[in-house]
Amino acid sequence: MPDLDQQLEFGIFPSPSAARIPELLGVVQVAEVEGLDLVSVQDHPYQDGFLDTWTLLSVLGARTTTIRLAPNVASLPLRPPVVLAKAAASLDLLTDGRVELGLGAGAFWDAIVAAGGPRRTPGEAVDALTEAVELIKAFWAGGTLRFRGEHYQAHGLHAGPVPAHNIPIWLGAYKPRMLRLTGRLADAWVPSMGYADPPDLAALAAVVDEAALAAGRPPAAVRRIYNINGRFGGGSGFLQGSPAQWAEQLAELSLSVGMTTYILGTDDPGVVRRYAAEVAPATRELVQAERARRATAPHEGTADAAPTAPEPDAGGSVSVRGSAGARHTVEPTPDDGTRLSPTMPWDEPSRPVGPDGEAGPHPEQAQHLKDIHDGLRDELQQVRDVLEQVRRGHVSVGAARSVINTMTMRQNNWTLGAYCESYCRIVTGHHTLEDRSVFPHLRHSEPGLEPVLDRLEEEHQVIHDVLEEFDRALVRLVTEDGTGRRGEAVLDGVQESLDLLTDTLLSHLAYEERELIGPLSRHGLS
Repeated sequence: MPDLDQQLEFGIFPSPSAARIPELLGVVQVAEVEGLDLVSVQDHPYQDGFLDTWTLLSVLGARTTTIRLAPNVASLPLRPPVVLAKAAASLDLLTDGRVELGLGAGAFWDAIVAAGGPRRTPGEAVDALTEAVELIKAFWAGGTLRFRGEHYQAHGLHAGPVPAHNIPIWLGAYKPRMLRLTGRLADAWVPSMGYADPPDLAALAAVVDEAALAAGRPPAAVRRIYNINGRFGGGSGFLQGSPAQWAEQLAELSLSVGMTTYILGTDDPGVVRRYAAEVAPATRELVQAERARRATAPHEGTADAAPTAPEPDAGGSVSVRGSAGARHTVEPTPDDGTRLSPTMPWDEPSRPVGPDGEAGPHPEQAQHLKDIHDGLRDELQQVRDVLEQVRRGHVSVGAARSVINTMTMRQNNWTLGAYCESYCRIVTGHHTLEDRSVFPHLRHSEPGLEPVLDRLEEEHQVIHDVLEEFDRALVRLVTEDGTGRRGEAVLDGVQESLDLLTDTLLSHLAYEERELIGPLSRHGLS
């Protein structure tokens, strides 16, 4: 199945080792502050060196605020569906809707039997999984539950609680019958490297798609999750090279097979940081660029497939009509003038304005700029949310905080610093791309835009300086005494730095969109 045009997501798959608990908790913390989407944990209750999966997920849910949690995948023969449904719903409520549920029909049957579970034939295992999916979904709907199956039953059970959101069910599947079950009932298909390597994925995905269509579901109803492993180095194999090579290989899977979520097996926080800061954004950029190209390229053999010439709209937006007459408009993000800081490091009324001009044939490039900016705005809001949590923590514990609260507070502070360090890299990388590539192209293509581009480059440097001051304030927060009035003063300094970053970045992004959406639609990004 080709690209399903879904948002890409990235996560990790750490080892649930009972001998390395601090390292395990630390790598999950890094994954969250670096902006990854998912952490998933294998489930082998008979493995004496592993922590219990649901206990671990509960602790991770309490120590994180944004990253989603999932067993990958739960060993169904040792997890009664009703108990599993209640555990997942409970954790979903406790984490504000951050739980997903991976299910497996069973493997390592000798170990399962040793733990008191049943031994099932392959056919029985698939039948039991089918019943379990139906029973779990019925449980989450609430009410009085009656279910009679060969493997599982419920007789007038008062089901509940209802989870905070519709919990997606993943199925690990490789054989035809399991693949068909996935297409018919599941929300996600989760193969793993080693069991299904990249050359195998297209054929397996085709079975899932056919089953989904036969059940009256679009193939996109089943998300494609891939458990991956690799190393950063100089190799030429799959996920054996540089982060840029990783990005190219993962983008190819997304565009050719429809894989949308990549979960990396690693316990190394350094690898997690590179994966989040380099591989994930580069993969998204490659996929987004190819999707934009495909959206505007003429379809082979179709004379009227190309979009018609773009039309200018009032208010500075850029519109284009497709072959079916639908109009797509790119609107600059408005700036309402709200400022959190008493002064700004630049004079906003003196900003130059570029020349008027007709819209051009590249509205998708203007939208691409806005999409990147929207991502920066979202990340900025997350930084503000994290700082607010730290501030609330200081106010709640006061000068008499206990040793445990002190350690928690320090962890929150370091979490904030690590998160913002990652965010600063993203902002700086975006501005560097503009300064070294996009801006020279626009200078050459539209000379009258030069004063605007000069001003934007000047503002990039100002924002860089604001980011540096914010970083220094974070260092003071994590290295100086955080109690009493001194602690409040340090926090106030961080808040002031963050407020100035908010003002400058949001003002700059709005100005840049207002001035560049038109030129980008005319001349593209390169």
